[in-house]
Amino acid sequence: MNKEILDFEEFMNRVQDDKELFLELLDIFVTDFHKKREELKKAIDDKNTAAIEHVAHFLKGSCGNISAKALRKVFVDLEEKVKRGGLDDLQSSLRDMDQKFEDLAVCIGEARREFS
Repeated sequence: MNKEILDFEEFMNRVQDDKELFLELLDIFVTDFHKKREELKKAIDDKNTAAIEHVAHFLKGSCGNISAKALRKVFVDLEEKVKRGGLDDLQSSLRDMDQKFEDLAVCIGEARREFS
């Protein structure tokens, strides 16, 4: 498992090796991610900088909680870009986010199989 996509060891350490909690937190993350992704898309379409920053900040924290480092970096960069007034090409940020999430979903599937 790629530590940049999902740092399994760091996350398991954070949940004190509780496999049930690990899987439960991943389920919550995935559900929240899909909801927040839609909010982020709408905020970007509306060029609502406050909403973009808010959702990016929320998702940055969520990614940090589960040690999803590559996806977290997307939100760090997005948050900084918007703070600097960079509203150009935010669609590329969405594409990057979607790709990193797909990579994470593969790692989550691997973790589920490992715990089954």
